[in-house]
Formats: sequence, C-alpha cells, structure tokens
Amino acid sequence: MTGHDHDHHHHHDHDHSELSETELRVRALETILTEKGYVDPLALGLLIETYETKVGPRNGARVVARAWTDPAYRARLLKDATPAIAELGYAGRQGEHIVALENTPALHNMVVCTLCSCYPWPVLGLPPVWYKSAPYRSKAVKDPRGVLKDFGFELPAETNIRVWDSTAEIRYLVLPMRPAGTDGWSEQRLEALVTRDSMIGTGLPKQPHEVA
Repeated sequence: MTGHDHDHHHHHDHDHSELSETELRVRALETILTEKGYVDPLALGLLIETYETKVGPRNGARVVARAWTDPAYRARLLKDATPAIAELGYAGRQGEHIVALENTPALHNMVVCTLCSCYPWPVLGLPPVWYKSAPYRSKAVKDPRGVLKDFGFELPAETNIRVWDSTAEIRYLVLPMRPAGTDGWSEQRLEALVTRDSMIGTGLPKQPHEVA
C-alpha cells in the first residue's frame, strides 16, 4: 500500500520562492552574457549539468556516508536534520528546515514538490530538470511505483512507499539503505555509492562492484 504526505502548507507566493527568483536571475544573466559574447551557452550548459549531477549532490553524499558510519550522527540527523547537516558545514540559504527520511526494508521514501520545485539545495545542489516537470510532480503522487519503474527499478510488493511533498519551509533528504558488502568501508569510499536520485528516493545507491 502506498502512503502519501499531502499536508500542503504551500503559500500563495510559493511559486515565487527563492528558487524561482534565482532561476529568473540566472536566465537573465545568461542571456546578457551570451549576447555580449562572454559565455558559450554549450559550456554553460555543461557547467550546470556538472553542478546538478556531481558537485552539488556530493554534500548530501557526505551527510549520508556519515550517517551510515556514525550511529550517533545518524540519530541526530533523523531527530533534527537541519543542525546535523550544519555540523558538516551545509546550511540553507534562507533558513529552510530539512527533514531526513530513513529508508528501511519496509518503507521507501520519495520526495516531490507538487506545486513548483522546492528542493534541498544545501545538500543536493541544483534540482534536475525532471524534478520540476509536471509529469513527475503528478505521477509521483498518483503512481509512485510507476515512477520508480520509469527510473529503472522495482521494490518488493511488501515495501510501502511514502511520498513527501516539499514546501517552501520544509525540504526532505532521503537517507537510503546502506548497500550490503560495505562493512569496514571508510566514509570517503561510501560517499561514492550515494547517488543524487537515492537521496530523492527515485533511485538506489550504487552497489560495491559498481565503484570498485
């Protein structure tokens, strides 16, 4: 059975959150710099893609790897993620609260923002294009198992899926399950297993043989 968290606390100005304003500023700046010949759009696109998929999510990977190896830190993260994440030097730009959601064999968490694209910037960097798309925002609520299939994996039928709706005030970070066969691994080595999508709930961590 699938459970959904649809306690919407989005305000009327939600579509004008800092994310939307930032995107407008970036697009305007990109246009000006491109017109003046200072920026190659293709190079800029590659830079943005790199930050979306590699640089930004490394912050979250460090948080997850610490939680996997340090039970006390894991407890602090699950109790109150915002200060726990701040311990590692990552904090929200406008004070948004981050909640950590722990995946277990019985429960898989997935994050969406149904009204716009609220996203935990401090730990995941820029949101991927698909996260902001209407099909994902709609289908994640109606058919989360179908979404996971779209992303290339299925969960056991007995695993419950819970969908969490981000807001301007609360962002979510999924703490994925630590892959088997990683006993004794260092934090740094474990970080390589953590994918951006596994921290959104639309993917799983890499397996040890994938990074060996």
